[in-house]
Amino acid sequence: MHPPQDGLILAAGLTPAWQQTVCLPKLEIGHVNRARTAHWCASGKVVNVGLALHYLGGASKTLAPIGGGSGSEISADLAALGASARWVRTQASTRVCTTIIDESARVITELVENAGPLEAEDVASFIQAYREEAASASLIVLTGSLPQGVDRGFYRELLRHSTAPAILDVRGEELLAALELQPLLVKPNREELEQTLGRKLASDRELLVAMRELNQRGAQWVLVTQGAGLVWLTSKADTLRIQPTKIQVVNSTGCGDCLTAGIAWSLRNGCEMTQAVQFGLAAAAVNAESLLPGRIDASQVAARTQGLTMEKIE
Repeated sequence: MHPPQDGLILAAGLTPAWQQTVCLPKLEIGHVNRARTAHWCASGKVVNVGLALHYLGGASKTLAPIGGGSGSEISADLAALGASARWVRTQASTRVCTTIIDESARVITELVENAGPLEAEDVASFIQAYREEAASASLIVLTGSLPQGVDRGFYRELLRHSTAPAILDVRGEELLAALELQPLLVKPNREELEQTLGRKLASDRELLVAMRELNQRGAQWVLVTQGAGLVWLTSKADTLRIQPTKIQVVNSTGCGDCLTAGIAWSLRNGCEMTQAVQFGLAAAAVNAESLLPGRIDASQVAARTQGLTMEKIE
């Protein structure tokens, strides 16, 4: 079953970020480093998904908690871009994260602040807002880690309050707890899948066994990425793989989120899952060649889908 075309895609999560991206000619550890340029923007997984959906076009909305001066900056940034959002205001300030780009070595370093705890009333307000927004959504994306103190069954609870197909970009206990509600797609990367199941996946065979385990537990489709390596997709019946195209990476921040957004957008527009994954990979590639996350060019994404084909494994 496909989501209704032109229906709303809701991106919901608890861990947005106010992001600084610093470009250095060369990063020298232990020394004073002077930036060539520095940029501030709204980010975090849920915001990156929401922004990518906004740039791809069609109805979409971001739902997330924000607080303090950093939260106000996030709200103002999305408003300036014309992206639709609903914010749950909190007493705690939204986290601030930093990306350091070493231009000479082409190495990207992430300094990630964990999201602070949310008060019980903040979580309750978010759930109420989610129920209201999910009621009109044709497809839902749940994404991001959970702040300290939030019950690991949080995403399962959200799914109980919605009927639209759901894509989950989460890991660990929160992913396992949600599988019984049969999400349309879950998309951990290989390392996240290892963390979720508590074991090393040393071979492709072991990886596929682990993916099938998630299918058997309820996930209709499982997508696993490996950076620039092979991407694997499984359902209970099918096993497929695809090799992403090689690109010149400017900033890898938000690539997985743009993959998620591209898949969601493509499914909403009537594509099959295999086509949606190809489109999502194209969106991730365009994002990787951009400095700021989520702000992708839809025409470039469409062009990048050419040449991407999925191979079915018997």
